[in-house]
Amino acid sequence: MPWPAPCSTWRTGYERTQSEAVTAGGLGAPIVVLVGPTASGKSDVAMAAAVSVPDTEIVSIDAMQVYRRMDIGTAKPSPAERAAVVHHGLDLCEPSERFTVADYQREVTPAVANVPGVALAVAGTGLYLAALLDDLALPGEWADVRAGLEIEADADIGALHRRLQRLDPVAAARMEPSNRRRIVRALEVCEGAGRPFSSFGPGLDRYPDHGLAMIGLRWPRPVLAARIEARVHHMLAAGLVDEVTSLLVEPSGLSPTARQALGYKELIDHIEGGESLATAVERIVVRTRQFASRQERWYRRDPRIAWIDITTDAVTEAASTVIAAVRAAGARTRSGGAKT
Repeated sequence: MPWPAPCSTWRTGYERTQSEAVTAGGLGAPIVVLVGPTASGKSDVAMAAAVSVPDTEIVSIDAMQVYRRMDIGTAKPSPAERAAVVHHGLDLCEPSERFTVADYQREVTPAVANVPGVALAVAGTGLYLAALLDDLALPGEWADVRAGLEIEADADIGALHRRLQRLDPVAAARMEPSNRRRIVRALEVCEGAGRPFSSFGPGLDRYPDHGLAMIGLRWPRPVLAARIEARVHHMLAAGLVDEVTSLLVEPSGLSPTARQALGYKELIDHIEGGESLATAVERIVVRTRQFASRQERWYRRDPRIAWIDITTDAVTEAASTVIAAVRAAGARTRSGGAKT
């Protein structure tokens, strides 16, 4: 298939910009990064560290916690936790709105710059972390192209994936054939820019040294799988089905991205499509485990991350290391060293 001519508004993206100083993408505030797959306990570790070091604020780096009222299924911090520690990156838009990594970068970067102490970044979404930390330039957007693709996706998402396989087999191999959001985005860039979506990717393989602490939590795979299943059942007991039901009756509805969120997609199929609750729950568990594996693969590529192997309890085994890193980052800034 011949490549379409690029739209007049295309610009480069997914490439590192040149401002790779130790200010971590120009964020200004000293920053410590904590990464890990879903259900690894990173949010609990971050809270333990933040309450131990005055003026520490938490930055949520999660593509789905940006949506208001999507609380249980995205495992947002509780109201009590948010009252105890300032959080950034939460509740940035309505569930009906389209919210991109560029929107996240634009919203959160200035907030982090104004943190009075250390910004403790808790990262589940690797691309959002790269956009925030490494001055990642992002692909342009082509609204007309996207609108047409969304109509086609309503009819047959499989056909769109097959088109992506022809236009950009590398990108197609990186995503599930049912992942509407990513397929539509990849085709939007392919058709809008007139070049493969995957050609924007090499910049993600550069890891500039900002001189800051990046810590990862790593569990044995069988233990993490069990934790994920327990977490899903805890969310259901906390009222996840009711949360999804209330979102579906809102007049403005849910955006295509919000509808794809883990737990929400499957329960929407249960509520609107008649799938049994037991089947939906099983699919949530399987899909969340698959997502955790993708998160681990993403972060394993980053040589800047120092990993802590957790066996029983993430807070007991990792909090002291994170607290020490936060204190060191703050002390370095107070002593007149370069901000990280």
